Amino acid sequence: MACLLAASAGLLAACATVPRSEVVSVEESKDCVVLLHGLNRSWRAMRPMAESLQLAGFTTANVDYPSQLGPVEEIAPLAVGMGLMECRAMGAERIHFVTHSLGGILLRYENEREPITDLGRVVMLGPPNQGSEVVDIARDWPGMTLFGGSAGLQLGTDENSIPSQLGPVDFELGVIAGTGSLNPWMSAMLPEADDGKVTVAATRVDGMDDFLVVGRSHRYITRSDIVFRNTESFLRTGHFLDIDKNLSLTCTSLSDDPAQPAPTCF
Repeated sequence: MACLLAASAGLLAACATVPRSEVVSVEESKDCVVLLHGLNRSWRAMRPMAESLQLAGFTTANVDYPSQLGPVEEIAPLAVGMGLMECRAMGAERIHFVTHSLGGILLRYENEREPITDLGRVVMLGPPNQGSEVVDIARDWPGMTLFGGSAGLQLGTDENSIPSQLGPVDFELGVIAGTGSLNPWMSAMLPEADDGKVTVAATRVDGMDDFLVVGRSHRYITRSDIVFRNTESFLRTGHFLDIDKNLSLTCTSLSDDPAQPAPTCF
């Protein structure tokens, strides 16, 4: 089916370079969750999240897509389309998404290009919704094209970047940002609290419904019990857990805009 999807998108990539997915059906579940990993990662990065959601009663479609082999404009319809196709084939009535990093930008881009009529709720983990200064600084370094691919180089903060060209979200969205950087070198390139690749402030986007900050790095935010339970909560209720907010450390809001939810820090 991946090859047919690639053909329908008008792409010439070989079957080995187009998405595939690991689908796990949960009996009597009418909700399916598509998982989209980030740049230079694979479906394995999202497998712990997928397993957590399966235990919570969700059918999952964990998509493995070639994040380095094309620009966002080519990757988005393939990755998002694969997930939608798998969930629809399982008879899902609502299709939710859980994305990491680049995966969130792919979903935003594709939903603007072709609105997803059966889209449910979305949780984005460490999304560069306002781009990343790391890309601005490092884009001309030797090897960056090989390391980040075309899509990675589109994630800067300049007006021509993909995040800068996307509008407010029009779906139910919860954003989880991290502050547990394991990369002081990259953090030194970032102006504010960050997860090692994206600042907390840059994960925000107009239209989001809830916001949470956890002490996890960009790489490992997909493998956290706090993130697991709050992702499940948002997919079910549209809100993160009050118990975690009440037990959280004091965290100062990064925005003076009262319309933007204040973050919760752990």
